[in-house]
Amino acid sequence: MSFETFDDLLDLAEHGPDTYVGRSAVYPWDRVYGGQVVAQGLWAAIRTVEPSHRVHSVHAYFIRGGDQSEPIRFEVDRIRNGRSFVTRRVVARQSFGAILNLSASFHRREEAPDTTALPFPADVPPPEELEPADWGPLMERRPVPGDGPRVRSWLRVVGPLGEDPGVHAVAHAYASDDLATEAVMVTHPRGRPDWGSGDAEWPYMGASLDHTVWFHRDAPADDWLLHDLRGVGVYGARGLALGEVWTRDGVHVATIAQEVLLRERRRPDGDGTTTGSAP
Repeated sequence: MSFETFDDLLDLAEHGPDTYVGRSAVYPWDRVYGGQVVAQGLWAAIRTVEPSHRVHSVHAYFIRGGDQSEPIRFEVDRIRNGRSFVTRRVVARQSFGAILNLSASFHRREEAPDTTALPFPADVPPPEELEPADWGPLMERRPVPGDGPRVRSWLRVVGPLGEDPGVHAVAHAYASDDLATEAVMVTHPRGRPDWGSGDAEWPYMGASLDHTVWFHRDAPADDWLLHDLRGVGVYGARGLALGEVWTRDGVHVATIAQEVLLRERRRPDGDGTTTGSAP
């Protein structure tokens, strides 16, 4: 099924108390895009929280690859309703079992100092000067050329998304899963392959393992935002990516961390076929 607008992703039907069912878009790969499941899980949690509390962090474990042809059931557990903080747990399920376990924390805004210790990345061309590399109708991508352990891209979710800050937080979560695997690949001895090389030449079998987003400041997700991720390294077939999300004006919007499974494909028969195993 094709999603025409971001509202299609947010269209979760109620199936009993604190239980919602959503659909999946069709992606160029075999599984559901992890950012979609995180976004829908966060949206299910937001629907159980008062608007006075805004999400400040999401921690998610990807358990199985999602099937694009099946609906996804989101079960919300209201773990705690506090005065300053609210906590929710969400399990996303399909017919074969759980595919995601997500925790989200919400904070009532407080008056406090606002500082940023990180500098905005220098010498990054604006998105208007870069070539598009979109892989779906809901998000526009303008990758920033470069070498080394950093992967940078301007991203924006196709809008308009309206004024609801919860919708923009969900859209940030959707975009946050886009670059992490690529950032880990650049730290691997085999490096980052050409995305258009085809499955027979693809050197890795990979999957997102766990994913975290910390939301620092508000920014429209339907404006261009710079995602700046760096690979930390690979260890025992697992790699780590860390990075920041910035507005054009240098506002630090969010911080992202993701651990990625990255196994090298093997050719045991020497016949040019590739093999790999699931997580």
